[in-house]
Amino acid sequence: MEAGAYIRVYIILALAVILITAGFWKLFEKAGRPGWEALIPIYGTYVMLKISGRPWWVLLFILIPGLGVLVELGIYIDFIKSFGKTRIRQQTAAILLAFIYLPKWGFDKQTSYLGASASAEFHEQYRKELRKSPSREWAEAIIFAVIAATLIRSLFLEAYTIPTPSMESSLLVGDFLFVSKVNYGARLPITPVAFPFAHNTMPVTGGKAYWDGIKLPYFRLPGLSSVKKGDVVVFNYPMDADSPLYRPVDKRENYIKRCQGAPGDTLSLINAQVYVNGKPEVTPPHGEMEYRVRAGNKFDRQLVYDLHLSDIQQFTTNDYMMNMTAKSATRLKGQADISNVRPNIILRGVYDPEIFPHDPRYRWNVDNFGPVIIPKAGWTVELNSLTLPFYRRAIEVYENNKLQIIGNSIIINGKKTDRYTFKMNYYWMMGDNRHNSEDSRFWGFVPEDHIVGKALFIWMSWDAGAPSANKIRWSRLFKAIN
Repeated sequence: MEAGAYIRVYIILALAVILITAGFWKLFEKAGRPGWEALIPIYGTYVMLKISGRPWWVLLFILIPGLGVLVELGIYIDFIKSFGKTRIRQQTAAILLAFIYLPKWGFDKQTSYLGASASAEFHEQYRKELRKSPSREWAEAIIFAVIAATLIRSLFLEAYTIPTPSMESSLLVGDFLFVSKVNYGARLPITPVAFPFAHNTMPVTGGKAYWDGIKLPYFRLPGLSSVKKGDVVVFNYPMDADSPLYRPVDKRENYIKRCQGAPGDTLSLINAQVYVNGKPEVTPPHGEMEYRVRAGNKFDRQLVYDLHLSDIQQFTTNDYMMNMTAKSATRLKGQADISNVRPNIILRGVYDPEIFPHDPRYRWNVDNFGPVIIPKAGWTVELNSLTLPFYRRAIEVYENNKLQIIGNSIIINGKKTDRYTFKMNYYWMMGDNRHNSEDSRFWGFVPEDHIVGKALFIWMSWDAGAPSANKIRWSRLFKAIN
């Protein structure tokens, strides 16, 4: 988003805040309270409780992450009920279009304070208006459930499924896990107008599940920690910004990988071993890679399942290629008819054009790569023909600048320059299944505004390929993710 677009968004948000504040001010006055009380955080909410007849200690529940948002929503609904807004369409309008309806009701002479909505007297006096038909009760229950679930998914906790083997055997296809939005701070919606519970594609029809006519600036609530090396992280796939999808940041496909490099780190791979700032990183103990295997006989199906051997390819009568963990490789070597098991590592200097930064001057591959410096907010990089292949995409696509090369000159937003200072932090994400993962080795850095949350634990695991009738992996239920 260009600077002018940000300014327009901020102006619109400022106007909305002013209108909502004016509405609260007038409604407070109608309830016999000074209007200025609506301006004071926490205290204003306390006054809303008094106006609606709720006890003061309800405020304590606001401090509970996730639940606090629902409690505040309930306080707000009770507050507007006290002014006779008891119909479901009025309450929905108050939530979705507060900047229109709060000032409208505040300045409307026909809207007046009717009494504490939580009191027995209020219910007795307005029992006809408050009487609900079965259809209305169902409608209110559904709307509340949708709002509550959306807030919990957005701000607190969300469920994900592992669809691909890129993190095996740390995470398996069929694992169902919970991802915390609280750890790194919940990212507020960038594309707020969307179909509930659909990420980017509508079920059945396959169309877009969002409207990108409104895009808000990136903003993240305070979190418990920053992304650390070794964390298993859910993030939006950066390449969905490109043709043909052109998806907004928060509607790009969800990926899950392990963070191997933090902002400011220098990262490299030497013979499949990750090095950060010159020191070897701990290899995930359940991570997989590709091995060459020489066997005397065909593999027994039960052995393949027990050792979790995957992507098996046979080249000759006795030679195979397959993915497995280091522990499985050790066990496989102990089999009587196995004569050789060794990692299939691509030699240094063998160029793979699919590997970042996709430049033949950097003859890198999935096993021998780098070094590369991961950008950090506030870090200034010198721009030239050697550094542009690494950082041009971040400057243009992720930080929304117009970069041109005219002759030997680099032009950013119409100004000639030989350096750039990054606005965001970036991360390096890799799958634990090192030879079966599309990750930062292929498309580079993950910007901080793409971070969704931290994977916490597996609550269910279903093995569709299990040879037995029992498909549930009982040993993985409620297993913490390390």
